[in-house]
Amino acid sequence: MDAVDQRIIALLSTDARASYAEIGAKVSLSAPAVKRRVDRLRTDGVIKGFTTIIEPSAVGWTTEAFVELFCTGRTTPAQITVAARRHPEVVGAYTVSGEADALVHLRAADIGHLEQALERLRAEPFVTSTRSMIVLSRLVERPTPVPAPQ
Repeated sequence: MDAVDQRIIALLSTDARASYAEIGAKVSLSAPAVKRRVDRLRTDGVIKGFTTIIEPSAVGWTTEAFVELFCTGRTTPAQITVAARRHPEVVGAYTVSGEADALVHLRAADIGHLEQALERLRAEPFVTSTRSMIVLSRLVERPTPVPAPQ
């Protein structure tokens, strides 16, 4: 990956709907050359896809929490992954260092919905306990940073 690829990635991170011609004008390449590079970056797994980012509150999901999961002794990350994917309220799940075995990010319509989601998560056979932190306000959210060209 060269400096031009990094600039293309940075531009797509800012506006994934930018045309190849618009990107090409900013990186001094033709639209077909930009397309070839984007295709290669996708094939190489650098670009995993394009998506729409929805404001959760705009679709009624105004409550969110981070939940520490404490699990039985031999629970694997794969087991946590399978369980987390069963719950539509889970928007992220991570193994972590520290006391907890995993950290789960939940979004819900309201406190009642969050409580139901937590109860379902706690019912997973490997979960021994949880500790929840309700988000009061989101202060910083940004996409994955793109390294500056060297």
